[in-house]
Amino acid sequence: MQNKKLMLIGGGGHCKSVIDVIEQTGIFEIIGITDVQEKVGTTLIGYPILGRDEIIKTLQNNIDGVHITVGMVGISDKRASLFSEFKNVGVKFPVIQSPLAYVSKHAKIGAGTVIMHHAVVNAGAIIGENCIINTKSLVEHDAVIGDHCHIATGAIINGGVIVGKGSFIGSGSVSKQNSIIPDYSFIKANSIIK
Repeated sequence: MQNKKLMLIGGGGHCKSVIDVIEQTGIFEIIGITDVQEKVGTTLIGYPILGRDEIIKTLQNNIDGVHITVGMVGISDKRASLFSEFKNVGVKFPVIQSPLAYVSKHAKIGAGTVIMHHAVVNAGAIIGENCIINTKSLVEHDAVIGDHCHIATGAIINGGVIVGKGSFIGSGSVSKQNSIIPDYSFIKANSIIK
């Protein structure tokens, strides 16, 4: 079976980590990356930066999907706007899941979300579209993560927690069971969320 052809949007540090996950899956062939004009013609850990984001529309019929590899520290407007722009023209956004992560068959994962190495998503969890569930993070049973969220490295989202859309949950933070975190929240690293 042939690997699915994938373009990546954004060639920074988060992109490198996502490339590593993609390579481990054995499912996708990375065709190239988009980034700012100054980087066009260069490579990022061996993959070509082919053009600016607009090139996706010209390549759309020759690829199987796109993944947004722009990182998110703080508000998610850039990731959310890119997702909306390309979704509206029919671009597909596959879920990317590290084979080193555990995702329950009873969890639901939205389009364009990446589950990084050693993350755990337990039964009954619902994760929205275009999210980053970063390395060694935990999303417990029945938690709900809104669209365009970043659950950072080592963060713990306990059972029944609701994380509003566009939120950033910092590294090492821990949420109390059944907490409600409003839309567009910014939770600092190592915080306790009650």
